[in-house]
Amino acid sequence: MSIRRYSRTTKLALGARYGTSDAIVKIRRSRDLGLIPYKTFTIAASQRLDTIAGRELKDATLWWIIAAMSDIGWSPQVPPGTIIRVPTNLTSVAQALST
Repeated sequence: MSIRRYSRTTKLALGARYGTSDAIVKIRRSRDLGLIPYKTFTIAASQRLDTIAGRELKDATLWWIIAAMSDIGWSPQVPPGTIIRVPTNLTSVAQALST
């Protein structure tokens, strides 16, 4: 499955690319409605969102989804102690983005 944050097309489908500003809003709204299941982690020293995305989502480039889910900025590096939300089902993320 491929979920990327940049798009040159308006077609939204599983495996498509999505515009960042629209994606952030859709991910956060779906998270708040309970449509995207997630688990929480507390960032330890030297951990980065991209390495967590690689381990948990099997794709390090999906760090931006963790950032959107966690209401944090657009950097793969965050301070230790930051609580993040990691989606447990990427299909639900793709469904949220296609609405």
